[in-house]
Amino acid sequence: MASSRNHDARAAPPGRARTRRFSPDALARVLSAELELTPEVPLYVAFSGGMDSHVLLHAAVALRARAPWRVAALHVDHGLQPESGAWARHCASVCAALGVPFQSERVAVRGVAERGLEDAARRARYAALGRLLPAGAVLLTAHHLNDQAETVLLQLLRGSGVAGLAAMGAIVPFAHGRLARPLLGFERAALADYARAAGLAWVEDASNLDTGPARNYLRAAVWPALVARWPRAAEQLAAAARHQAQAAALLDELARLDLAGVGTGEALRVPALAALAPARRANLVRYWLRQRGMTVPSERVLRELLARAAERPRSGAAAVRWPGGEVRRYREHLFAVRLSPPPANWRAPWDPACVLEIPGVGRLRAEPADGAGIARARAAGGALEVRLRRGGEHCRLRGHRRSVKKLLQEAGIPPWERARLPLVYVGGELAAIGDRWVCDPFAARAGEAGWRLVLERVDS
Repeated sequence: MASSRNHDARAAPPGRARTRRFSPDALARVLSAELELTPEVPLYVAFSGGMDSHVLLHAAVALRARAPWRVAALHVDHGLQPESGAWARHCASVCAALGVPFQSERVAVRGVAERGLEDAARRARYAALGRLLPAGAVLLTAHHLNDQAETVLLQLLRGSGVAGLAAMGAIVPFAHGRLARPLLGFERAALADYARAAGLAWVEDASNLDTGPARNYLRAAVWPALVARWPRAAEQLAAAARHQAQAAALLDELARLDLAGVGTGEALRVPALAALAPARRANLVRYWLRQRGMTVPSERVLRELLARAAERPRSGAAAVRWPGGEVRRYREHLFAVRLSPPPANWRAPWDPACVLEIPGVGRLRAEPADGAGIARARAAGGALEVRLRRGGEHCRLRGHRRSVKKLLQEAGIPPWERARLPLVYVGGELAAIGDRWVCDPFAARAGEAGWRLVLERVDS
């Protein structure tokens, strides 16, 4: 059962030297000198109710006596344990006693079968924190030196590359603000010392005792033996992560240079990619996928992806898929794709004065224009409706009746994008093909008021 009480902090193993003592002053130095944050930036502590986040919140609140720091707390209730509601109430009570604004959100953890419980819960948690974090604010998490060392070991065992071995960054972009980890330089024992001296009470999650998850097993069965032999293991592994972060930054810089010569907007040009040395080719693709918000595939999938890029596909579009994304080749380009298929036979009436949300596609809006777009006078002559393609549509352009399918092929629009291009009808007759073409009978002429269509696409 989870508990909420004062705890006796566990002492460090005999003969083990502490690297840094934790205190509010130490936290202030990290925030100001290492993370370059100022009191003008609002701080939001990710507060689970456990010891680590309670220490971080307590010390952050103590900073208010020294400078006008603004501190608030965010809690995410995953609903995975019977006690989760009690933990949320405990967090609210702690924040009330400290005079800290508090927000809590209960989430539904989805995708457990595909990603595993730990990863699915983490994704749900950070999605909620991103929604709750105001623009320009900084989210503080309580990851410490031991967490960093464990992450390095787990990434090694997963066969991760340089970016994975860099583990957790001290401060990174997040949602509409930033995420900072000011405790990475402090061991858990130092936080426990602070918690004991301050008489803090926190909750214990019984699931942490389950050695099924890899991190729990590492912490319970491997780590004690490791530090008994190498007392400074946490420090050394964290130092290795810093070295890998420097190497990853250099590789990213190289990838940015390569992308300038290989990339064309959202795609990579296959001939230019093939001209790179194999290691640079793989480095560029990893960087490109991360920039597109995708999970980097395993080494096996990456090899398949690069091999597929090197050969001409048997069909018009070849794809390589993995749980975190998909890359498709169309003609001489690679596209990173994260698309949900639009609903079949979707259609909806539309008032051009309003923005239309199209499921799985994006937002369609109309801007007033002079001599461009759909003529308002002709659009007013019949009801407007937006549909998705079904096949067999035609549009009169420059005096000729053209197949919509042929137009899209000639324009080089990939097949998966063609199905997501909305068609605008006036009085049951095709008037416009997305934001690309307006059919002759409905096109605004010079000096004529029109509606210029704008399609804001979504990537997922």
